[in-house]
Amino acid sequence: MPQVRRVLCAALSMCALISVPQAFAEETAPKPRTMDEILAAAPASDWRKPDAQNLLVMQLAQGTVLLELAPDYAPQHSANLRTLAEEGYFDGLTINRSQDNFVVQWGDANGDDQAKRKSLGSAKAALPAEFSTVIRNDLPFTRIPDSDGWAPEVGFSLGFPAARDPATGQQWLAHCYAMVGAGRGNAPDSSNGTELYVVIGQSPRQLDLNITLVGRVLSGMEHLSTLPRSLAAGGFYERPEQRVAIQRLSLASKMPESERPKVEVLRTDSVTFNALIEARRNRADAWYLRKAGHIDLCNVPLPVRNPPESR
Repeated sequence: MPQVRRVLCAALSMCALISVPQAFAEETAPKPRTMDEILAAAPASDWRKPDAQNLLVMQLAQGTVLLELAPDYAPQHSANLRTLAEEGYFDGLTINRSQDNFVVQWGDANGDDQAKRKSLGSAKAALPAEFSTVIRNDLPFTRIPDSDGWAPEVGFSLGFPAARDPATGQQWLAHCYAMVGAGRGNAPDSSNGTELYVVIGQSPRQLDLNITLVGRVLSGMEHLSTLPRSLAAGGFYERPEQRVAIQRLSLASKMPESERPKVEVLRTDSVTFNALIEARRNRADAWYLRKAGHIDLCNVPLPVRNPPESR
């Protein structure tokens, strides 16, 4: 009897029609996980503690901003910023620019006046442009499968949004929200880290390969992105009283252990991060009626948390 049934099924091409009912298949299929569920299930090994040598802690009246440097992409700028922070260069300087849908910028408001500007101490006054570096196989790169209008390949490397071009052998960081760059003049090598900006608006990827990106803000973006916008040219504050004072900017490794920030960052070369990318490409939340099947580089979240022991 079973053999007769198989022959009849094949003859009528009805095998698929009498297979597992669709409703039953939907009930037994794994339920797609949300980002929160993916992060909650992440093992401790998928989180990393940033190197204190690469953490800058900026204290404002509004709160603390924590910035992670990217020495593998901007080694000379990172080294200069460590020196500037150790010697207290930014202490007492100000946030001088807040341009809507673009950037917030800080540094010496008297930087163009040689007689009044603050001394650099032992930091270097000139650095080479570090717009890109040679692709290194020893650096992890988690590629996003979707197309990008700005680079042949985009993804994440060491916690930073990045792009690369195998044809030229170059890799670089991308101007996504919360990324920090070193302002410069017209000359490519006219930045030294004394003027920094952070992206607060729609990702200005046209700046990629034109400015040195030095890192990204890990926490405290709310203290920068909510500053009053200036309607003056370039978003620079016109009056000194509009500027926001930087109380202190320190290198975490030089702070007492008890005062260092306690944060963990999701590893962008982890299984958890890959699952997070896919969850954001195809949102399974009940509210979503259509899965996009696509995500832009700068729309992928980069999770930061307080370590479990500090909660």
